[in-house]
Amino acid sequence: MRDLDFDRRHLWHPYSSMREPGPVHEVAAAAGVWLELADGTRMIDAMSSWWAAAHGHRHPRLVEAMQAQLARLPHVMFGGLTHGPAVGLARRLVAMLPAGLDRVFYSDSGSVAVEVALKMAVQAQLGLGHSGRVAFASARGGYYGDTWKAMSLCDPETGMHRHFGAALQVQHFVPRPPVAFGAEWPEDPAQNGLGAVEALFAKQADQIAGFIVEPLVQGAGGMWFYHPRWLAGVRELCDRHGVLLIFDEIATGFGRTGTLFAMQRAGVVPDILCLGKALTGGMMSFAATVASGRVAEAIADGPAPVLMHGPTFMGNPLACAVACASLDLLADGAWQAQVAGIEAGLRRGLAPARALPGVRDVRVLGAIGVIDLQEPVDMGRVHGFCLRSGVWLRPFGRLLYCMPPFVATPEEVARIGAAMVEIAGWR
Repeated sequence: MRDLDFDRRHLWHPYSSMREPGPVHEVAAAAGVWLELADGTRMIDAMSSWWAAAHGHRHPRLVEAMQAQLARLPHVMFGGLTHGPAVGLARRLVAMLPAGLDRVFYSDSGSVAVEVALKMAVQAQLGLGHSGRVAFASARGGYYGDTWKAMSLCDPETGMHRHFGAALQVQHFVPRPPVAFGAEWPEDPAQNGLGAVEALFAKQADQIAGFIVEPLVQGAGGMWFYHPRWLAGVRELCDRHGVLLIFDEIATGFGRTGTLFAMQRAGVVPDILCLGKALTGGMMSFAATVASGRVAEAIADGPAPVLMHGPTFMGNPLACAVACASLDLLADGAWQAQVAGIEAGLRRGLAPARALPGVRDVRVLGAIGVIDLQEPVDMGRVHGFCLRSGVWLRPFGRLLYCMPPFVATPEEVARIGAAMVEIAGWR
């Protein structure tokens, strides 16, 4: 049986049906921005393999770091043991993050990093004497992963709630941040969205452990870019009402939006931060949850003074080593010019879509480009088009978007933009 036939019969792919699984393409190799299929077809990976391969595929410095670590220590349990790559990665993270975010917990995926953050928040509130603060709040339009607690905080309409119903704990939601990135900021809380947050906290803060949000960019929940002043307002309200602020920078961290972290545009520091995806340059699944000393001390003062989580592959040396190499590439500074160039190229390349009748909006921020359509994209048609155009895109619903690797050339960015505009013009 051919690989693709076996795959179709036996393998589940993300959000797919085993009865009608949809088309897949067999990738044989990848290098830089390019994917090479088993039949020799080449496509630009305009998705950075779900936003993770920021430096492109198989970057020699990342490969070298993994090979060197593989020859020494592929894995060892993190309970009662430590190693150089784990310490080295924590040194790099603490040095690049805002002052105060300096207690690092490693896990094996972004969703788990969110779960850990939520546990931290509840345990910290218990340590602070707030036993009733066990719920969470978020803004509509968010996405925090597919694990159980994270799923309960995704958008209640477009997220997982409608599929799992009463099996998921009900959380608190405020409207999506209403003011677009780059728009004029209205001071009226009724217009800027902060009034809804204040009203929720005034009524329910004694039940809420933390408020979680994707700073600046709501990713899989809608690719919405919103005003940084909203984050500053939420920070102030969290402080006033004793709610811990959690930022999910799994998609936006490490340069994707044009600053090293999206929160920098708002000048806001959360109590807990979730990182992943580009942390390892897309080479391995790995994540980190970083807390403030205040959160760590509050947990230590609680009824369970230890953080109640410990994944088997926590602090995996291979992942830590390649993450160190990925952060070293960022420290070299080339990403800033690369992302600025991609942003300019996407603005040029996607501009023609604004005149198309089926287009609601075109948005570009850093190395993210979005065409928001009136109707959902025909995914079966997209698959065939990707082969012909040589550009791999993976739209969801009405959103046609790209997040190219930072190493994409102007010509490759132009090719991505042209492919997206052509899809947007389909009838």
